[in-house]
Amino acid sequence: MAFYKRSLRNRIFFSMIVLIVLASVLIAVVTIFQYREEAEDYHRERLQRKEANIRENIDYVLQNTTYPVETDQIPLIFKEKIYEIKDIHKLELYLYDLDGNLLKSSKASFFRDTTHTTIPSYALEALESSSDKHYVEQFTEDGQDYQSSYSLITDLYFKPLAILNLPYIEDDGFMNKELKESLSRLGLAYLVMLLIAIALAYFLSKYITRSLNDVSEKILETRLNRRNKKITVDDRTTEEISTLVKAYNGMIDELESSAAQLAANEREAAWREMAKQVAHEIKNPLTPMRLTVQSFQRKFDPSDPNVEKKLEEYSNTLIQQIDTMSSIASAFSTYAKMPAQQDETLNVVQITKLALDIFNEGYIYYFPEEKELIARFDRTQLIRVVTNLIKNSIQAIEQGGVEEPRIEVKVFSEGDHAVITVMDNGIGVSQENLEKIFEPKFTTKTSGMGLGLAMVKKIVETYNGNITFESDENETTTFKVSFPKS
Repeated sequence: MAFYKRSLRNRIFFSMIVLIVLASVLIAVVTIFQYREEAEDYHRERLQRKEANIRENIDYVLQNTTYPVETDQIPLIFKEKIYEIKDIHKLELYLYDLDGNLLKSSKASFFRDTTHTTIPSYALEALESSSDKHYVEQFTEDGQDYQSSYSLITDLYFKPLAILNLPYIEDDGFMNKELKESLSRLGLAYLVMLLIAIALAYFLSKYITRSLNDVSEKILETRLNRRNKKITVDDRTTEEISTLVKAYNGMIDELESSAAQLAANEREAAWREMAKQVAHEIKNPLTPMRLTVQSFQRKFDPSDPNVEKKLEEYSNTLIQQIDTMSSIASAFSTYAKMPAQQDETLNVVQITKLALDIFNEGYIYYFPEEKELIARFDRTQLIRVVTNLIKNSIQAIEQGGVEEPRIEVKVFSEGDHAVITVMDNGIGVSQENLEKIFEPKFTTKTSGMGLGLAMVKKIVETYNGNITFESDENETTTFKVSFPKS
């Protein structure tokens, strides 16, 4: 299973190498088997040739002898000739009578040969039962392979006279030497083939998987909130890869169409919600304004000695409500306006300190881990991010009635990102509010419109950053802002 978990490129590479190795082993096995088959055929045919030539010599001797051609005369007929035949054909031969008893042997010895005095009974029976009166025995003795041929010798009238036995040693030294040389040459050729196969497998697997890697990289880069690039392939690309690329490009077209429709629906829904919220927030100050004007109409008396004081109270009330409406309009205007990406190169450490200087609370502590941290960010927007987070922390502390309030602001690097964290020990965020914290118009405070954190999130994401938070209810809350360094 571990093999199938490997990349396609590695599987193609190792499969081709294993295929070459297995083919090499298979060819070597076939070669060895072929050599053995050829060796067996060679020894069998060689024994047949020698036997045929020896029989011709024996027939010639029988035709030109002065002795009667009888079985009992065989030792006299071949008294000297048997050694000549041995020297000519380089092979020992034994002559037996028809009962299997030794008549004459070419093996010279000062002592009587007791190893070939009779033919084994099974060989004699096999010879008698054979249709061509010929039997070959194969056996191994002391690690050496032998063949022993038995055949009938007849006179001119095909009368059986004796039995010829030719013991033949299967000397495979030459064949084995040829086999070793052949295997050595094949091994060298296979080694060269293996090196070529490794190089070919490497480049072939790289070529096959290159388009797949392009597709996978494009898929990983695919995002719903931006325009995705299509993949272009040349005419040399395989049909399977071209089909995959076409499917991906078609998906991109559908994704862009769906994303555009979704964005339009979201914008419409967002503005619809925004309109409802604006209407709701404006109605709140309009009601006391209406009541104030109606009361002024009913109770206004020009002759009242306190008319100027009452007129001032009515005017202050109206002005206060008008200011409330103005602040509502400003808040929604600020939220709706996208941050201007001026791409200023600024020192995050310095700008964060500048944003903190407007607060007078003594429990705000600043801990920059670096003296200079350069990033591209709009100065005004970065100050707005920090001040909104600090205000949020101050309000959380005031709501919690903390005896020893503390807000810690840290600035540091994290890889290729600049990070700002704001930690407070206020009331924290309850479990049911964790997923709503960045939603527009969501707030847990008695005042405000819940646009601060939503605006911060919008600003940070505009600059390819992100904002997260961790909170333990009634203990601590930490907001983390991260965006790329320049």
